[in-house]
Amino acid sequence: MSLPATAHALTNGTSGAAVVKSKTPIPCASRLKAGRALAQDVWSIYSAANLPPDCINLGQGYMNFAPPVATNHYSRPKGRLRLRQAIKEFYGPQLGRDLDVESEILITSGANEGEYSVFVAFLEPGDEVIMFEPFFDQYLASVAFNSGIPVYVPLHPRLDKDKPSSNDWIIDFEELRRAITPRTKMIIVNTPHNPVGKVFTLEELEKIADLAKEHNFLVMADEVYDSLVFDEKKHVRIATLPGMWERTVTVGSAGKLFAATGWRVGWLIGPVHILYPTLAATTRIVFCTNSPLQEASAVGLEQANARGFVEQQRNEYEERRAVLTEGFDRLGMKYTMPEGSYFVLLDISPLDWPEDYPFPESVLGRGKDFKACWFIAMEISVSSIPVSEFYCEEHRSIGEVYARFSFCKDVGTLGHAVERLQGLAKYLTN
Repeated sequence: MSLPATAHALTNGTSGAAVVKSKTPIPCASRLKAGRALAQDVWSIYSAANLPPDCINLGQGYMNFAPPVATNHYSRPKGRLRLRQAIKEFYGPQLGRDLDVESEILITSGANEGEYSVFVAFLEPGDEVIMFEPFFDQYLASVAFNSGIPVYVPLHPRLDKDKPSSNDWIIDFEELRRAITPRTKMIIVNTPHNPVGKVFTLEELEKIADLAKEHNFLVMADEVYDSLVFDEKKHVRIATLPGMWERTVTVGSAGKLFAATGWRVGWLIGPVHILYPTLAATTRIVFCTNSPLQEASAVGLEQANARGFVEQQRNEYEERRAVLTEGFDRLGMKYTMPEGSYFVLLDISPLDWPEDYPFPESVLGRGKDFKACWFIAMEISVSSIPVSEFYCEEHRSIGEVYARFSFCKDVGTLGHAVERLQGLAKYLTN
């Protein structure tokens, strides 16, 4: 990935490190320098793009015979140009930027690998990463594997409301401010949020942005559900706020956007001083992302606006959400109405089961929600996920009231599940 004035210096030892330090507000991890990861890799140097047109490439170990389609071979580590160009055209207007396809877009093997690469690139041992609870469970492992320290700030549900929405999960900004220390390196802002479905408001994002600028830390904007925002809510990209482009990496996902989670194609959008070190990390982790599905993702992005794809998909998901939540209404059970993503948090506190119910060892000693989800799966034949798994031990009691149900299924399947769920009525206490 090109670093305009800095690229050559990066490949020349200590002078490169000095240039990056002077131009980068958030220093990358020293492990990248020790592993020569910031130097341009040999595969990119000897790429066909840099060699004479008639050069016979016997250097790289890819085949020049069947399968016959060219997209079956390695892409460049930063991703195939067609996909990066499609991301530029699709997301550039949303970000209000003329994105540079060579330095401000990076294709990754799923959003999760992209996030992991950011942690590799920027975390030093003991650096702290703030994450709102409940958190996507991969965050915790990814931070810990890279010697970071997770710092937890819970979203607080307003339990006094009869029909709460995801907007009723509140950030205590004094609590957030207290969580910031001199070791804070990063905050993860997942909006629309998994599993709450919260769509962070402009006011909330402005307050987070002010803290990031005041304390000089990076923002990872996990926006993989950006196309699934309901009830006329607006998805605000924190990278568009004043002074935030320079310290924000925005995460996207073809798997979520196109309902193709097995493709494992994601992308990062951000300034060169964030993406260049991240490219160094992802090149060593996976080298590149699979070529055919990058091309498929590009086709999808190229056609999405003309076909009204996002609007149509949003309407379909709203219908699916209604099928599931109306089923909970019939039961008289309380839930959080999600304004984004495709999960509903069901309050399982009124659920009661026999004292001698034979739970397996795997759920014993965990939150009540682990038992509830197991009981529902065994007796009703509908599976869900216990939400306490997305909390630290200290805050587990907030999450163990809920089970996460997804509505990213066809309407027929959801209807069948809802009919089965009516069987919970006999296990509910008033």
